Amino acid sequence: MKYDPQVNDYVIWNTRDHIHGWVYFKDKQYITIETSVYPKDDVNFNACCIHKNTRLLVVCFRNQWEELTYVKSRTSAYDQDQDTI
Repeated sequence: MKYDPQVNDYVIWNTRDHIHGWVYFKDKQYITIETSVYPKDDVNFNACCIHKNTRLLVVCFRNQWEELTYVKSRTSAYDQDQDTI
């Protein structure tokens, strides 16, 4: 059975670089994997205060989902201990 990634799954993308992170967004054609999150500095936060963090997202297209390894899930992006495997 093929893995069908879901938002809030922690995955490893078995590429040369072994990208790993949380599935942040899912569409029929692709997902984004959140690989890094860090707080905005004051200048960037004041320029756009909608979000307090900067996120690095990597796009993984549907034909590449077979290269993903499921690790675990979280209830939401606000779970405690979300950054550890």
